[in-house]
Amino acid sequence: MFDTILVPIRREGWPFIAGFVALAVVLAYVTPALGWLGGLLAAWCVYFFRDPPRVVPTGPGILVSPADGRILPIVQAAPPPELDMGEAPRQRISIFMNVFDVHVNRMPADGEVTGLAYRPGRFVNASLDKASEDNERQSVRMTTLDGKDVAIVQIAGLVARRIVCYLTPGQAVSVGERFGMIRFGSRVDIFLDDGMTPTVVAGQRAIAGETIIARNQAPGENIAPPVGVVR
Repeated sequence: MFDTILVPIRREGWPFIAGFVALAVVLAYVTPALGWLGGLLAAWCVYFFRDPPRVVPTGPGILVSPADGRILPIVQAAPPPELDMGEAPRQRISIFMNVFDVHVNRMPADGEVTGLAYRPGRFVNASLDKASEDNERQSVRMTTLDGKDVAIVQIAGLVARRIVCYLTPGQAVSVGERFGMIRFGSRVDIFLDDGMTPTVVAGQRAIAGETIIARNQAPGENIAPPVGVVR
């Protein structure tokens, strides 16, 4: 039970938690009722910045979800032009995170970061399709170990005002590795390469680092069942 409740807190969250606690103290000084409200907000802030460990499946040809949240309709769309991945449409899997989801983002596969691009923009509701085009975003291009070119895009939402990304160009990454987060409600898109097949459907809940969202499988190839590691 304690492992479920006492999960690690991301270091980016402590200044916000301290601010909410200070607000709760001020509100309690005004009136106890407001103090309780401030305490609830501070507790929510701690909950928002939680970073629970995940059992990450590892195996050839799999992509895991980069974010917790609800799968939006899977569509054909061109990747962000700033990543220089061409204009041809790719299958895009979008994950919408509400303010109660874990917001730590994780890499979908083993590979290398081959491109990074930040673009300012608007802050419309991240569940809307136009958010992929209009909203502030941080785009990541990576090449998997089996040579596939994948784009992961962190998108700010209606409430979110800050995208954090720890990656650098040329960095080697591991599946399930933490690479950033978005505050406080947002969306992550992942653009698949040719030969990759989604394994999720719209409306399904995904767990970052655990849910297998796509597979790369050649005709006639048998992919061994994935094994799990805790990260």
